[in-house]
Parts: sequence; C-alpha cells; structure tokens
Amino acid sequence: MIERDVCERVLAVAVSTGADYAELFCENTVDHAVNMIAGKVDSVKDGYIAGASVRVYKGLRSVMASTIDTTEQGLISCAKKAAEALGQGKAEISICLTQRIFGDIHPIKIVPSTVKNSDKIEVLRRACNAAKEYDGAIKQVKGTLLDVDHGIMIATSEGLYTTDRQIRTRLSMESVAEIGGETQTGTASPGRRMGMEMFDGLISPEETGREASRQAVTMAGAGYAPAGTMPVVIGNGFGGVIFHEACGHSLEATSVAYGCSQFCGKLGQQIANPKVTAVDDGTIPGAWGSINIDDEGTPARKNVLIEKGVLKSYMIDKFNSRRMGMEPTGNARRQSYGYTPTSRMTNTYIAAGDDKNEDIIASVEYGLYAKAMGGGSVNPTTGEFNFAVREGYMIRGGKVCEAVRGACLVGKGSDVIMNIDMVGPDLDMGQGMCGSSSGSIPANVGQPMIRVSSITVGGR
Repeated sequence: MIERDVCERVLAVAVSTGADYAELFCENTVDHAVNMIAGKVDSVKDGYIAGASVRVYKGLRSVMASTIDTTEQGLISCAKKAAEALGQGKAEISICLTQRIFGDIHPIKIVPSTVKNSDKIEVLRRACNAAKEYDGAIKQVKGTLLDVDHGIMIATSEGLYTTDRQIRTRLSMESVAEIGGETQTGTASPGRRMGMEMFDGLISPEETGREASRQAVTMAGAGYAPAGTMPVVIGNGFGGVIFHEACGHSLEATSVAYGCSQFCGKLGQQIANPKVTAVDDGTIPGAWGSINIDDEGTPARKNVLIEKGVLKSYMIDKFNSRRMGMEPTGNARRQSYGYTPTSRMTNTYIAAGDDKNEDIIASVEYGLYAKAMGGGSVNPTTGEFNFAVREGYMIRGGKVCEAVRGACLVGKGSDVIMNIDMVGPDLDMGQGMCGSSSGSIPANVGQPMIRVSSITVGGR
C-alpha cells in the first residue's frame, strides 16, 4: 500500500483549503470466478481493481475525489481536486500518522489464489454432479465458485494509519427442474469470510448442489399460492432478508440522519413485539458480512439494534455521526474506492427465541410457511416492501401441507416487526450481496423460524 510519509503529504494537501477532516482510502482487490454449465467449464474470469480516493469534510459538507493513479503525484493531484471542490480557506491541521493494527478475527488457512484452478474446478464439479443426479426432472445446472481478496489502507487527518485484508469465498448453485411442462429454478449460495478451507467440513459442495435441485423439483411440482391476509411462518436463515430490507435499511444513518426513515426519533421506544431482539454484528469470526474494521477505519462491533422490542441504536458512519450527534458504530462500508462510504449492515439477524418450531407451525390453523425467501424491494422511508417467496407451503390445521409457488409477502416493516409474535431457537444465516448508495457489499441476513401473526400474501 502507500507509505505513511506519502499519506501525510497527501492529507496535508487535502486539508489545505479549510477541511476539518480528511481521509485517504486505497484499495487493491483481486477476484477469481470459475463458471460451469451442464458439467463443463464455461469460463474462468479474473478481475483486478486498484485505486484510491480522498475525502474531505468541513462541518456537514463532504467532497470525495478518486483516482487510479496511486503514485504520490497522482494522489496529491486527487487531494487537490477534493480540496478545491470543498472551497476556499486555510486549515491548520498537523498531519502525523501512527500505524494501528486492530487484529484479525478471520484467519485464512488456505488462500484461494494459491489453489490451482483444477482444484477449484473439482469442487465445482462435485456440486454440479450432485445437483444433476438429484432427480431426473433436473434439466440444467449452473455453478460458480468465486473468491475475492480485498486489501484496503486507510489514513486520516486524525492520525490513523491502518490496513486490512478481506478474503471471501462463495459457491453459488442454480438448478432448473421441469415437471409437466412447468419449469422452476432452485438456488443455494453459501459463502464465508474464509479461504478454500471452507470446503473442509463446513460447506459440502454435494449438499449445496442437492439443495438447489431439491428446491427446483419441489417448486416445479407445486400449485399456485392463494392470496389474502393470513398468518405466515418464515423459515430460518435467508428468511432474515425480510428484516434486513424492511427494517434494517431504515436503521442505517443513510436514512435516519436525513429524516428519511420510519424509525427516526424513536430511540428508547417500543417499535417491535417484545419477542424481537435484532442485532448487527460485524465481529462474527468467518461470517460472510464480517469485518475487522469498516471502510473508515472504525473497528467492527456488535450493535444491538432492537432489544425485546425497544429500539436501542442505529448503524452510523463517521460523516453521518456529525449530523446525528452520535458516535460511529463500525458500519461504514463501500463497494470500492470509487464509492463514498456510508452506513451499511454487516451480519444482521433476529436473535433466537424460546418458542419451539413445532409449536410455531401448530399454532397456525390456516396460513403460509415461507421456508425460503427470494428477492424483493423496499422503500426505507415508509418501510413498505414486496418480497418473493422462493419456496412455500400451505399450513392447514397446524400441519405443513402442499407446496405452493408464486407467493409474495407485501407489507410495512414497522407493522411486520410488531406482528412477529413467535420466535424459534434455530438461528441460522444466509448470504447475499446488498446494494445501496455505496455500492454492492457482502452481507449476512439471519433469523430463527418466526411467526408473523398477520401479513398480506400475494398469489392467485
């Protein structure tokens, strides 16, 4: 990365027109992806991103400039542009950087870049073969094995100089099944902040492939879900995307600091059912959304957002902490140096509860069991959302019955978390890429099985 003395000179230029804070962010990222279709390698792709950005604050004004030229001359030129855009003035900030090492709670045993392509292809082949052999109804199987090695350096006018290296690995499978002329797709995409050791007992390529195919076959043979307002049981793991989208984004300073959130001004108030405790925790070792430090150099931490239904905290980046008068929480994230960082989730989940899963199902006379959730959309200001159910079943008389497809859940985040009246013990996580104003970042979503007493189900 960039030497400290160079960073000091760049930051000195950045604050020269009156900024009260300056930050230099440098990045080197290498990613590698192997894609397989129908049992054959379709492509092997490598990517490389390198560059830097300079960001300056003056009160509640912020300017960022970026460059691919990471020589001292290039960085100084970038700093001048940011300083000039901020305006005229003069700062009296002495820049003296001290290196800090925050530690690494995500040790990597097998760095993916040291593994032969043939070995990666073999892992992918195992998954694809298992997916294809699951059932005769499987017509197509696609798989991707992705690894990312993301190195960052952060230097600030407050004297911070630090680096971090983030390695992540993910296996994504997609199976297409055809039954009676109807086709459906199933997916499974486990990922971790780990190297290739992820496949040494933690993640089974075969089980991943079979899970994608099981889902595809189940849904291809299913009828359509009925529409109406009813109780809905949402399965654990990726079911947590409901909280992530419908409530999590509304708890980010990106929305809260500007008064554009359904939860503005509600700290200390009851905003959810007392059964609900929700957490954002960037410190879980090896988890997909975990970080050692955020992209402003603030150490990751565990933030209890909602405790027994009471709003306890927001997720706050350094710049928006000024506007809110609250300290940063270690949630500033960005896709790359070309994006301005802002408050984002890491590993966000509803904590385990005391209700037994069998009691949750038995409590529903007629409703929907959303075992696996798909994508959707949400308005963070109002909390209104619409999410697809990737795998669903009808519940009749307290028992899980026939599979149904085409269901979606429609509602408002603040209503849903009030209506979560049963929470199971089986907390699990699902992996995804979260998109927002600072780009696409890896994020975990999670929850145990929960019951929403009443929600609108879209169907036929």
